[in-house]
Amino acid sequence: MLSAGEFRKGQTIEIDGQVWVIVDFQHVKPGKGAAFVRTKIKNVVQGNVLERTFNPTERYPRAHVETKTMEYLYNDGGLYYFMDKETYEQLPLNEDLVADAMPYVKENTDVEVKFFKGQAFSVEAPNFVELAVAQTDPGVKGDTATGATKPATLETGAVVAVPLFVNEGDVLRIDTRTGEYMSRV
Repeated sequence: MLSAGEFRKGQTIEIDGQVWVIVDFQHVKPGKGAAFVRTKIKNVVQGNVLERTFNPTERYPRAHVETKTMEYLYNDGGLYYFMDKETYEQLPLNEDLVADAMPYVKENTDVEVKFFKGQAFSVEAPNFVELAVAQTDPGVKGDTATGATKPATLETGAVVAVPLFVNEGDVLRIDTRTGEYMSRV
């Protein structure tokens, strides 16, 4: 059990059967009245963010979120299959759980799958991936002084803005957290 007075950023707690991560907190001791803890918490399953105040003596159970490195195998309709690298068991997940990560993940790529009470609720792509450009328009010679960009479709289907000198077939380093082009490989 964790009291509200012990809250810190990044801790996970369980409130009413749901898992919340503490995004921000502030201990407030007004001149009059009792102290309280003002927090911003995020539901790790649904993604919604709440601002809530707690009495510092209130106690909540810690939520133990398990993270496993799994390998993405293939897509079969609306199901995406991942393999546990230790037990070689395959885990099928619905498209809504993996939608944020999949534009940057190709087959045989390791991803982080998060579990709460044995139930998978989130898939995270690696922070940086290397993907080939499947389609992009050719750049116009001499139009590089402005720092202009053009759209490029990657081998996974994701579309990112790239500099004009990038051509089809180039392998790019992409930041999956922001979806931005980093460099050519």
